[in-house]
Amino acid sequence: MKRHIVLIGLPGSGKTTVGKLVAEKLQAPFVDIDAVIARKEGKPILMIFAESGENAFRVMEQREVGVALDHDPAIIAPGGGWASQPGSMETVRGRAFVVYLKARAETASKRAEPEGNRPTLLGEDPLGRMRTLLHDREGAYKLADATVETDRLTVDQVVTELVRLARMQAGW
Repeated sequence: MKRHIVLIGLPGSGKTTVGKLVAEKLQAPFVDIDAVIARKEGKPILMIFAESGENAFRVMEQREVGVALDHDPAIIAPGGGWASQPGSMETVRGRAFVVYLKARAETASKRAEPEGNRPTLLGEDPLGRMRTLLHDREGAYKLADATVETDRLTVDQVVTELVRLARMQAGW
């Protein structure tokens, strides 16, 4: 029986980029939780953070992950902070195969930089902020069912590994 694949990791770890490609290879739906929230709210995530705050965003994020889990198996990419929110990892246990896309803070920071739309990285010293995020969230990330270290892999190599894991561990 197929299970959802939930990708977790820092902003810039590749959740959206590789998630789309894995979904394509597996002929599965891809659910980008940030995109779903932005569409439903009619505004970018940065604006949601600015107007409503991170706590309100996290409530929306939890709700949308739950909605995704209630549908047919998919590749789901929540925001980088989702896994570290109380109860998040417990809600997916048994319903999804969770993969931590592990990247060093330096790597994730470089990958996230071009977009400039990551609310948790705004302000001075984005690399320092990324290091803090990694420190604060890594305990939750390590609760994943599997870890793929992405620093030295190409996008295609990460996709190949995720497809392999999906087939071996999640029934795809």
